[in-house]
Amino acid sequence: TDQDEVNRRILRAREEQPAIRNLTPEHPVFGNFEVKSRSGVTYEVEIRDVARRQCGCTCVDFQINGLGTCKHVEAVRLLLQATRKSAWNAAAKNDSARIDIIPDPQASALVVERNLSSLPRALRALFDAEGRLAVNSVETLEAALARLSEAATSDGIRLSLLIAPWLASLRAEEDKRSLRRDYERKVQAGEYPPHETLVPLYPYQREGMLHLAFTGRALLADEMGLGKTIQAIAACALLHRLGKARRVLIVTPASLKTEWEEQITHFTPLPHRIVYGPKRDRLAAYDHAPFFTLVNYEQMLADSLDVNARLRPDIVVLDEAQRIKNWSSKTAQAIKRLRSPYAFVLTGTPVENRLDELYSLVSFLNPGIFGPLFRFNREFYRLDERGRPEAYLQLAEVHRRIRPYLLRRRKSDVETELPSRTDRNLFIKLGNAQRADYAAHEQQVSKLVHLAKRRPLTPKEQQRLLRELAVMRILCDTPHILGDDDRTCPKLDELDRIFDELSADPDVKVIVFSEWERMLELVRDLCRRHGLGYAWHTGSVPQQKRRAEIRLFKDDPACRVFLSTDSGGVGLNLQNASVVVNCDLPWNPAKLEQRIARAWRKHQKKPVTVLNLIAEDTIEHRMLGVLDAKRTLADGVLDLQGNLDEVPLRPGGQSFVQRLEQTLSGAPAAAATTTPRLFSIPVVLVTDGSLTHQLKFLKSLQVLGPRRALVQSVQYAPSSS
Repeated sequence: TDQDEVNRRILRAREEQPAIRNLTPEHPVFGNFEVKSRSGVTYEVEIRDVARRQCGCTCVDFQINGLGTCKHVEAVRLLLQATRKSAWNAAAKNDSARIDIIPDPQASALVVERNLSSLPRALRALFDAEGRLAVNSVETLEAALARLSEAATSDGIRLSLLIAPWLASLRAEEDKRSLRRDYERKVQAGEYPPHETLVPLYPYQREGMLHLAFTGRALLADEMGLGKTIQAIAACALLHRLGKARRVLIVTPASLKTEWEEQITHFTPLPHRIVYGPKRDRLAAYDHAPFFTLVNYEQMLADSLDVNARLRPDIVVLDEAQRIKNWSSKTAQAIKRLRSPYAFVLTGTPVENRLDELYSLVSFLNPGIFGPLFRFNREFYRLDERGRPEAYLQLAEVHRRIRPYLLRRRKSDVETELPSRTDRNLFIKLGNAQRADYAAHEQQVSKLVHLAKRRPLTPKEQQRLLRELAVMRILCDTPHILGDDDRTCPKLDELDRIFDELSADPDVKVIVFSEWERMLELVRDLCRRHGLGYAWHTGSVPQQKRRAEIRLFKDDPACRVFLSTDSGGVGLNLQNASVVVNCDLPWNPAKLEQRIARAWRKHQKKPVTVLNLIAEDTIEHRMLGVLDAKRTLADGVLDLQGNLDEVPLRPGGQSFVQRLEQTLSGAPAAAATTTPRLFSIPVVLVTDGSLTHQLKFLKSLQVLGPRRALVQSVQYAPSSS
């Protein structure tokens, strides 16, 4: 009950006994008091009526709890009862002589709470017979407050401290409306560009940008794959243009920091920095921050107050904000200490398991939307006699309250605007032990590469080199694949998040690929934990059983995940899936495209999202450049895509060791110093048009050996025959 909550605050006031000072000694009871908490934060309390407990406080708890009190108010009351007993007793029997003016946010009005008849005649005309001043605009309110403030000292008028935050919220709303009108006018007039990004946004993404920028503190809950990251970057860039943002703090899971960096670089020229290292380095980064500062949730456990003091962000962006869904967790508490005028909460799953997860997210944006947790639980849960929730209540009212802050679109809502396919690379850090194992094998590979630069490797050494490379790739997933009991697999944490979103949308099905069956076994266990039905398609499954698994995935709505090695990378038609997850990357881009083509193919009715899980700062990470180079060659030569004059191609005679050294180091290989001798060979290629056959043709050019063949021009004439 409310009284239970009041009693709790009285108890805390008794226990904490904060330092209190009367700011208006001429009013020993009906005055304003400074209250300094144990944490060192100072608040102001006003006492307007003792018997009816009409008070005010500048703390957040008072603003949101709806009780009309807080521990600071109760501390003042306890002090006055103990030290000003006679004055307190008199005040309990008699009203204050002061003319108290307070806000009524529900009616958008100023109200004379008491002693209306004592108000000077010149000011009395501002109010109606009931002592209310209706507020039509911020300008009229400010003009009225200016007149009242002039007379406040001499005429016994007190403007409640509750007016300031109310006026600030009205100003903020008016500013946002005016700012948006001005921005749209300038876009139409050509003074501002229609897009705030280097790459044009889709119409629904521009809508998301405007929602974030002009709502100010907003929740973007678009379905996975619609580009929440891009919309947030665009909103930050827009506020930068309007002079409202100089510094942005992006809080994201550690595995997504690199992806954010890539997206920022791709979509905006604004500077950024990823924060790494010990506390000393992090504090220095906050002191000398560029526009975007990228941190992870774990860093904010220790740094949130330092960020407020040093970085002073204008915008805080929470990516994958379900990380704060547990309102009592240390992470949620640390994040909610961050202060900024603007806040963007990004998550595809604002409600995963319980309604109070939404409460935790929304309370970061505006604690007043739902009020305190005890009131939220009382309004929106039905509890049994033991206080345990047994049903949700008034969900329409929940939606009504969050509607001004929330924007949510599903892929089905914007299908006509979406690209048919979206690719995302998710970068995951290896665990400490995993990283140590990886480094040991990387060192062995480096030794063999250096040896190969001095002399040819023996067959045994070549086999050892290939074996070590394979182990490095395996360790990018998990040591468990090698038969180790160690089931460490950071990529599973990312899949856990993906499956959370998958669980929230019953219409989405996903294909998960890995080269290694033991990796898929771990994913299978994760499916079971999430209660997701799955199909199993690996080389160890008999052919008849494989067909049954495929039918299960296609026909059973409860079968949401298709787990497959590369045995399922060709020949399967799985257009009922709209998400493809690659747990690891194959060496060959054609094999990668074959995997994706299981879902992204003819008769696919939904846009397809491709998620590549990549171990950060490993051979897998560096393979991206190799795959891009190979893909560019195939696209340009076979499909005449892009400008081949601008595509850097590696020397044809580059040895395997040179290519491997380049991949391991991440540095570009040295260009050939000799000019190759050119000669022409006319070639006619008859093919069924499949990418596999075309790539085989390119491989056949290798028979030319050291003479470095270069495809100079291609005439491509598809035929139905």
